[in-house]
Amino acid sequence: MDSSAKTAAPSLLDLRFGFFCAIAAHTLWGLFPIYWRQLGHVDATELVWHRIVWSFLMLCLIIPFVLRKGNLGGYQAFVTAVRTPKVWAIYSLAAVMIAINWLAFLWAVQNNRVLEASLGYYINPLMNVMLGVIVLGEKLGRIQWLAVAVAAVGVLVMSIAGGSVPWVSLAMASSFAFYGLIKKKTQLPAIVGLWFEMAVLFLPAFFMIASRATTGDSAMIASNMTVKLMLIGGGLVTITPLMLFAAAVRRVNLSTIGILQYIGPTLQFIVGAFVFGEPLDGWRIIGFGFVWIGLVIFLVSPTLRMRLASKQVSLSRN
Repeated sequence: MDSSAKTAAPSLLDLRFGFFCAIAAHTLWGLFPIYWRQLGHVDATELVWHRIVWSFLMLCLIIPFVLRKGNLGGYQAFVTAVRTPKVWAIYSLAAVMIAINWLAFLWAVQNNRVLEASLGYYINPLMNVMLGVIVLGEKLGRIQWLAVAVAAVGVLVMSIAGGSVPWVSLAMASSFAFYGLIKKKTQLPAIVGLWFEMAVLFLPAFFMIASRATTGDSAMIASNMTVKLMLIGGGLVTITPLMLFAAAVRRVNLSTIGILQYIGPTLQFIVGAFVFGEPLDGWRIIGFGFVWIGLVIFLVSPTLRMRLASKQVSLSRN
């Protein structure tokens, strides 16, 4: 009995840590439009390149401290991964997905479409749930399926209210859903995996920034010191939630990750509507309500299942 308790304890602790990482990551993502709006005069494509370059350089500084004394497998495990073509192939796919997601998100922030960005992240959890079921074989109960259906109605209402196919939202949702799926299949520690993703994109990003700089068209050349520091700080802003997300997706079911991702778009919704003053009509509010009802149903579904099970046990005893 004592040994089983000792075995179960680390598992529970690991799950709680993953849950905390997921909530922290999506909270940060939800508030980041405020940061990136300050760089609204910088072209969205250039912002993506800067995010990649500074993220990679910061990771190059952080990783040696993490790997010393044998942490995360030490330098030997890192070198082995670098020499493995399959590792590069998997993280190349992840890198492409995250780059697409960043570009769509920054374009939405700069073009006063934060509400559409939030819609993209509302759709994304539904895609994660479906990928978890279809690809990974994760199981959902009837109550959880009800939660997904109710949330889907909310997303449909918000899509119809927009009056057109929300291509930015769909691009963000699909790219990040597949990014999460790819990360679920990876074996490397979170921070090492992020280094591989940024390493794949670093040279193209650096080349694009250098090309702009030679023509005097780069924000790093033409802007004031505040903007330059914010561009560099974009590396830290980028890698912090990604590290948290990567740590979470290794520990928590993809379907649960999908539902927790409603935290980010909800905060983005609040920022877009009440901080940036984007139009908010009644239909959007109705759709928002459906999504949150679905979230509540999903979150309370384990409790409902336990109560139903206990009732069935009591009835069978009677």
